[in-house]
Order: sequence, then structure tokens, then C-alpha cells
Amino acid sequence: MSGNTNTLHSFFSASINRRAGLAVLLASAVAIVSLAAPSLAEDKTAVKVGIMSGEDEDVWRVVTAQAAERGLTIETVVFNDYTQPNEALERGEIDANAFQHKPYLDNQIKTQGYHIVPVGYTGVWPIGLYSKKYAKIADLPEGAVIGVPNDPSNEGRALRVLQSEHLIKLREGTGILATTTDIAENPKHLVIKELDAGIVGRSVEDLDAAVVNTDWALKSGLTPENRIAQEAVADNPYRNFIAVKAGNENQPWVKTLVASYQNEKVKAEFDRVYKGTGISAY
Repeated sequence: MSGNTNTLHSFFSASINRRAGLAVLLASAVAIVSLAAPSLAEDKTAVKVGIMSGEDEDVWRVVTAQAAERGLTIETVVFNDYTQPNEALERGEIDANAFQHKPYLDNQIKTQGYHIVPVGYTGVWPIGLYSKKYAKIADLPEGAVIGVPNDPSNEGRALRVLQSEHLIKLREGTGILATTTDIAENPKHLVIKELDAGIVGRSVEDLDAAVVNTDWALKSGLTPENRIAQEAVADNPYRNFIAVKAGNENQPWVKTLVASYQNEKVKAEFDRVYKGTGISAY
């Protein structure tokens, strides 16, 4: 009986040792494979980039050609609503987007919980005050109706344009996300009408004036001759950028994507398309 016990003990010990050895070999093999093979994100040669419809489509055709020369295939996904590209990026339906500035993204992260980071600047479009009824600020009458975009970041931006022209004064300490409730002084008793960013430009004829994002101004047929005021370009916090999901910002394909935008050929097309209303910001 004792001999049988020793034999069984030896058998189980050998079996356990073989299993342990096999586990070590498997772990080593996995580690070697992991080191040898890059992750899918690191090995991307084709990406989907969300952009807004309109003039930017022309710019991104040149970006796409530049990327192809660098070994990266870009498929642009065109959106017509500012709220869609970040949602698509967060869901993984696209790999990057290029349409927004930092105050807008910060607000989206705060309200939607997105995990999105900027990786490379594109351009800046100084927001302007447009009118088809009045040629200059001084002509605006008492009680003039002024349209502004109603999304948090662009409304604050619009109100700051009005403040810079001494039409209103915002409360001390008001940040870049100011709203009409932050207006402390309104000497001309202006009526501030909050409208969707895509509608405010098309509503200029029904208003005395409106603060309109440059891209929407172009889409609405507004011209520099209709612009009676504009925000400063120097130290402008509203530079647009390419954005990706957090965690991807250091991937090789991201660097290639940014380089495909930030070059002289793209700048030349940008200048042609936007005719000086937008300025390259890198």
C-alpha cells in the first residue's frame, strides 16, 4: 500500500510540473507574439474622418491626396449637424473628426462625458457681426434685434463680440461660456435672439444684425461687405483642430493624419476656398 501511495504521489507531482511548465511556455509565447505584432490601432492604414459639409470638403480632398502619398487612406464622413461628429467618434464609427474648437469640445465633454482629445490645429474662423440693414455699429438703433448662436460655446463667443463693440457689458468674471443671463449692461436695450447656429445666418434679413460663425456665413450667402464687426484674431481661443479618442493621440496614423493637413498644399487650398475668411492656425 505504501509503494502504491509513493507511485501515485510521483505521478501527480510530475503531472503538475508538466502543467506548470506548459503554462510558462504558453505565457512566454503570448508575450513574444504581443511584442512582435503591433496592435490594430498602431497598424492603421485607413481611417474615417468626420467633417462638416461645404467648403471643408474641398480642403479635405487635398488632405486625402496628401495622406495617400504618406501611405494613409482617408475616407471622409460628412455631417450637417455640429452634435453628430463627436458622438460618432465616441462610438467608434469614425477614427477622427475635424470641425470644432476647444471651448466647444470642453462643453461636449462636460455634458456628454466624451473621451476626445485634440491632436493638431487646422484653422480659425473669426466670428463676425453681420447686417444687411446697417453699414456700421453706430447705425444700430435702440432696441435692435440681434441674433446669436444658441449653443453654449458660440453664444459666449458672440456675446463677447458685442461686448468688444461696447453694445453690452457682461458680468465681471464671466467665462467664455457666457449666456444672455450674464449681460450686466445693455445701454441700447438690444433684444438678443438665440437661434441655432445653422439658422442664425439665414435669418439676417429678418434681424437688425446677427453674430454668425464664418462657415455658416458663407453657406448663408453673407459677404465681408455685410460684416460690421469681427472678433480679434490674435490669441484667439477658437482655433479648430483634428480630434481623436483619448488613448489614440500618440498612434503613428494620427501623426500621419495631422501632417497630411498641416502642409503648404493644404494651406493653399484652404486659402482658395475660404477667401481670407478663415486663417490657417498651425
